[in-house]
Amino acid sequence: MLQDDEIASFEAFQDSLSTTVIAKLAPSSKNTRKRAIKGRKNEIKPLARTRISDEEDSDASELSDFVEFLAEEIFASLPAELRTLTYAAVQDDASLKTKYDVPLDTLLLESLVEHLPPATADSLSTYGLINDATDLDHFMEPILESYIATTTAPPPEYTPALAATRPDGCEMCGREHLPLTYHHLIPRQMHAKAVKRGWAKAWELSKVAWLCRACHSYLHQIASNEQLAKELYSMDLVLEREDVKRWAAWISRVRWKAR
Repeated sequence: MLQDDEIASFEAFQDSLSTTVIAKLAPSSKNTRKRAIKGRKNEIKPLARTRISDEEDSDASELSDFVEFLAEEIFASLPAELRTLTYAAVQDDASLKTKYDVPLDTLLLESLVEHLPPATADSLSTYGLINDATDLDHFMEPILESYIATTTAPPPEYTPALAATRPDGCEMCGREHLPLTYHHLIPRQMHAKAVKRGWAKAWELSKVAWLCRACHSYLHQIASNEQLAKELYSMDLVLEREDVKRWAAWISRVRWKAR
């Protein structure tokens, strides 16, 4: 049972975990061998990596169950100080800031992984996410670092315009009850070039979209910063792409209940 001061941290951890899992198990045009999940009282059925179809409703639901189960098992094994890590906590305690600075110290990472439930490696291996238990460090490192970076990040600078544009859910997949990140529709690294080349006017450089972490990562995977600035500078243009439509249709089915 999560404590009240752990709920926000758990949601951030689940979000970081799901981003990695979803990126590896998202449907592709090729079918792969189905895998069964072991180590649960109620076994999760295999996840088929196929094209978007009605059958993927159940696949996505099963993936949601798997991610939520895995997040609960792993999160509970983390030290209490890590389960309640916040920006305020690391500001008040310099030792915490040093200990959980990223990139994580190798010995600390090994210690955290060592205390994971034994079933974790089996589940990840069965799903093809790792080869065996020796890969756990490599799998968990980016997840823990993403989680720590999220929970210890200073609150975003408040501006009335930014607050006014914040929707209830992700602007790409529509999922609610997830932490949202703001995506600069014209990447900051491209601001000068975008104005000089006439791709955007100066007042357009502050435009943002609110995306869940999985959709934010996906968007940066399919387009370079220059493509984003030149071709995908609005959500209307982003959502016109066929690959984005397929991704959004699938990822919108991967849900878990709000706590």
